[in-house]
Amino acid sequence: MKQPFTGAGVALVTPFREDGSVNIPLFETLIDFQIANKTAAVVVCGTTGEGSTLTGREKAALFECAAKRTGRRIPVICGTGSNSTSFCLETAKTAEECGADYHLIVTPYYNKTSQQGLIRHYYTLADALQKPIIVYNVPSRTGMNITPLTYADLSKHENIVAVKEADPDIGKLTESISLCGDALTFYSGNDDLSAAACAVGCKGTISVLSNVFPRFTQRLNLLAVQGDSERASTMQRKAVALNKALFCDVNPMPVKYAMRLIGYDVGSCRLPLTNLSNENEAKVRAALEAFTQMLSYEERDQR
Repeated sequence: MKQPFTGAGVALVTPFREDGSVNIPLFETLIDFQIANKTAAVVVCGTTGEGSTLTGREKAALFECAAKRTGRRIPVICGTGSNSTSFCLETAKTAEECGADYHLIVTPYYNKTSQQGLIRHYYTLADALQKPIIVYNVPSRTGMNITPLTYADLSKHENIVAVKEADPDIGKLTESISLCGDALTFYSGNDDLSAAACAVGCKGTISVLSNVFPRFTQRLNLLAVQGDSERASTMQRKAVALNKALFCDVNPMPVKYAMRLIGYDVGSCRLPLTNLSNENEAKVRAALEAFTQMLSYEERDQR
């Protein structure tokens, strides 16, 4: 079974200019920052990248930019999911033409489906695509959840290689990993659970925190994967307040504000998401400042 990466892969924000257009030069700078700070993979046009508000042309430009800028130094994982299997396939084929290494495909949302429908959805895509699929389970956004038995079925397809699990139920995660064994690689989709998820078998996290502290996040996840639970847990506790602040409102509103605070003018989110309230801006700013002061020199990003 091919493992996409080990450690922390960044769920990268999409920067916008003041007029709302995608800022490709800044996107390139963000990729450079991530690579310089040891991020294991880059996820483009996912939830944090506001993929649901991007046009097909904008997604293609971001996919192509990421593939060229990384230069195959780290995997490029393209968010190509949709609630329509046929439209998802169309987007995914475009991503492959643009240089994608993997697809991140979220479960169908709004219309949803049954567990059997999920299996058919992913099998249809996996049969038709050249690049491997990472299944994305985020029930808080989609209104549906993948069961451990469904994961076991999905693991039988050679082109379905991994899972981003954003259901915070550690018991369910443990059962899923146990059922799938080495046939499916699991990643946490929750920064606040990285150490715990890796302790039960995840190989890292697809991370929001990595946007602002990639070096720290990669180190935490590698320690956890390697079984150094004491140091990983210590780092996890250091990040509690910041992780909480980065989700004080709908993602990616808080992390885009945090990015602006550290010097990257990534712009606002697209409607229907808006800017943070003054109260939540204060929460993010205070947590970011406190976290930076808490870090040792070795843990800080070399910005």
